[in-house]
Amino acid sequence: MSWMREITCQVGVWRAARARWKADMKQYKAAQKEGRRTGRTPEQPGPPPSGFALLPWLLMGMGAFSNLFQGKTPNPWIGAIGLLAFNSLYIYVTFRSFVKDKRKATSTRVALVVMTLLTIGLSMGYGGSWLYFFPLLGLATGAAMRGPWLGRIGLALTALAAAVSVYRTGWNASLNVAYGTFLSTMVTAAILSLTEAVRELHEAREKLALQAVEKERLRFSRDLHDLLGHTMSVIVVKAEAARRLATRDLDAAIAQVTDIEAVGRQALTEIREAVTGYREGSLATELDRARSVLTAASVEPVVARSGTPLAPQTEALLGWVVREAVTNVVRHSGATRCAITVDSTSERARLTVTDNGTGDTGTGEPSAASPPGIGGTGLKGLTERLAAAGGSLTAGPSPRGGFTVSAELPREPSDVPDAVLATAPTAG
Repeated sequence: MSWMREITCQVGVWRAARARWKADMKQYKAAQKEGRRTGRTPEQPGPPPSGFALLPWLLMGMGAFSNLFQGKTPNPWIGAIGLLAFNSLYIYVTFRSFVKDKRKATSTRVALVVMTLLTIGLSMGYGGSWLYFFPLLGLATGAAMRGPWLGRIGLALTALAAAVSVYRTGWNASLNVAYGTFLSTMVTAAILSLTEAVRELHEAREKLALQAVEKERLRFSRDLHDLLGHTMSVIVVKAEAARRLATRDLDAAIAQVTDIEAVGRQALTEIREAVTGYREGSLATELDRARSVLTAASVEPVVARSGTPLAPQTEALLGWVVREAVTNVVRHSGATRCAITVDSTSERARLTVTDNGTGDTGTGEPSAASPPGIGGTGLKGLTERLAAAGGSLTAGPSPRGGFTVSAELPREPSDVPDAVLATAPTAG
């Protein structure tokens, strides 16, 4: 009894959909009360789409049922079996029409063909009220055959209804049957297609809203992680420098402690800006910080900058590269010298950070076996961000030893999407 199991399953699906609709209506009523106070009108959720919406149209077959019940139909057992079969097929097709996969299934198309043959046979055999099975067939066809072939199918079904009606009753009744068949086919398909499109748009809007929330959470978490990773590295390096200098140069130690205080205050400011999503780095500021951090870590900084001025968006991205690369130099490389070079032309800007350390990428392993541009998670994030901005980032061992990070970007601000700046890399 597979058909019984399918009916039971369909009823279960409809009940679940109705339960979701009731929950949506409860939220709508609460939002409506809130809307009266704020002046905003919430969107009212419609009832769950199901074959129950097309069941009342079966009343069009009441004339045939009345004739059968009153004994006006010859061979009543054949008529009764035909009426039962038609109604069963109508319910089967219409309920499957509200599930996209089942609507396009072969079994649904076969049931629709059998329903068409049955309609032709009953209409030609009995005529009269039985001709109104053609508009019902049009309803089922419009519900099940939504797509590019609907127009041709609708016209063919209308012509078939007209031909059978002419054969049984003449031209007067055939026009009404043909018009009703065409109208029921096309209007049903149009309404159901529009309803489905609206619901899909509503679901897509909800998904986009959820994605926007997830994107903002990701931006904030990565931004916060990067800020804290870099800031804590700077604080640790400067605290170690202050400890070493405390016994022999108190003034220098106090200067390092003052820097720690300044770094902490700056970190608080950047975290507040990260929360609102408006933080943009300054390349000059990052270069000054790089000098201070490298010097405190006993790494000789060599900074050179030349070329034309850069757009703020380009500077912000290059500032992130400087921050990430210098953090990795201090934390992982064991270098004694680090060179930072910035060169820009009228079209492109290039940044290179090279150290003479062990060539560690920040993953704890030498980078010789790693492809260019792959290192810690911070370098991976920077690679993605620069690629989205029309640039590139490569990272790998230097020919003379150590590690090199190279970044290249367009100079014009229009080439650098603002959305890329909103997501910070994760510290490697």
